[in-house]
Amino acid sequence: MKKHPPPISIVRARTLRKNATDAERKMQRLLKEHFPEARFRFQVPIRHYIADFASHRLKIVIELDGGQHNQATEAQREADIRNEGYRIIRFWNNVVLQNGDGCVVRLDQFIAARSPQSSCD
Repeated sequence: MKKHPPPISIVRARTLRKNATDAERKMQRLLKEHFPEARFRFQVPIRHYIADFASHRLKIVIELDGGQHNQATEAQREADIRNEGYRIIRFWNNVVLQNGDGCVVRLDQFIAARSPQSSCD
């Protein structure tokens, strides 16, 4: 049975989509250009959290980090999202803005590491 996020998460995600940062807009373009088959969505409610980007198809969450993230609170958030079956990859905002191609390469490697044709499991 599909778990639906609380209504407040949906409202908050819509607000975040309207107020995207430069790094989020750039990552959104990179994902559409390089990974269209993954169908990454932007500001996605997962449980009562909002993931910056998520591909339900690949079960991957992409988080963009600036200075506002706290390691202590992120640990529980990540554990809860992983318990939903997602793998998480993080990029710093400044890296996305300055080295988008590097982010694409790293994400491609992250996806390939768990693809069905991979012999590493």
